[in-house]
Amino acid sequence: MFARTPRLLLRPGWMEDAPALTEAIGEPAILRNLTRAPAPYNVDDARAFLGLPHDSRMPRLLVFSRTRGAPRLVGGCGLHLAEDDTPEIGYWIARPYWGLGFATEAAGAALRMARAAGITGIRASHFADNPASGNVLRKLGFRYTGRVERRYSPARGAAAECLVFEEGIAGRANIDPAMDLYDDAMPAMAA
Repeated sequence: MFARTPRLLLRPGWMEDAPALTEAIGEPAILRNLTRAPAPYNVDDARAFLGLPHDSRMPRLLVFSRTRGAPRLVGGCGLHLAEDDTPEIGYWIARPYWGLGFATEAAGAALRMARAAGITGIRASHFADNPASGNVLRKLGFRYTGRVERRYSPARGAAAECLVFEEGIAGRANIDPAMDLYDDAMPAMAA
């Protein structure tokens, strides 16, 4: 699966991406907000992640900036099955790119891909001390459920409180997402 947004290219990771992935995700400020990445993160961890088999219906993508020169790895996003088999979205953005809207743009594209594959009932969570991630989720139409779960973060070396979100009405509606997968190309085609 590939997706293109106005500023980003989302694609599966390749083994050649391991060094860039290691550098982009390896900062403690990023790892502390993740539940599925080892800490410290090294190139062997990146290779293991890139080689993992996964459900092909569920996007698991690296995010590249596609503006101003050669593409740069700016983050990752995708879906995985939680312990109770509920699809859950996760994402991270490399620190130099925080505050630019890349998380919202990338996660929105991943959600559209998942919905196009028939995946609904998507859940999300964020550590309570990471409110920026909550802002991303709200922009994507998720709503806070009022539930708090303790989740383990390898970088923290402990479990911490996570706020649990679920898809809002738009995410649960039977909307055909195929029309907006390539919405940034539509104006060029109409001209």
